[in-house]
Amino acid sequence: MYPIRTCLWFDGKAEEAAHFYVSLLPNSRIESVNASPVDTPGNKAGEIITVEFTLNGGAYLGLNGGSHYQFTPAVSLIVPCDTQEEIDRLWSALSDGGTPVQCGWITDRYGLSWQITPRVLLAMIKDPDTAKAKRAMEAMFDMVKLDIAALETAYHRS
Repeated sequence: MYPIRTCLWFDGKAEEAAHFYVSLLPNSRIESVNASPVDTPGNKAGEIITVEFTLNGGAYLGLNGGSHYQFTPAVSLIVPCDTQEEIDRLWSALSDGGTPVQCGWITDRYGLSWQITPRVLLAMIKDPDTAKAKRAMEAMFDMVKLDIAALETAYHRS
């Protein structure tokens, strides 16, 4: 059985988006760019229909399917980050032409939702000390771009 991969539907910008995404994350690359052999509802024969790419080891397929469907925040890509510098770098790149939302969520210029999340927050909200977990979660709800230092301050506050 083949590994499962995510297909992302774009309106003609699959290759552009894939190049942008692979520039952001380590262990990422374009695998192939494929032209359509026939006319489709979203493409003419010879135009790029799919782009196979890897983001930090995970396989994706970008499909130039036309304007029939749009992304929604119901599906998002989560990027666990170890440092504030990593969060800031990704946030800056994704917000260029995109829209910051809340709680570490951002919608990029192609309409795809991302969660730029400190790895430490994921541990904090699973803490068996529910008071600490609650303080971290409440601090997160007050943020747009997540701030590791502020989250740790709230988490450790007694």
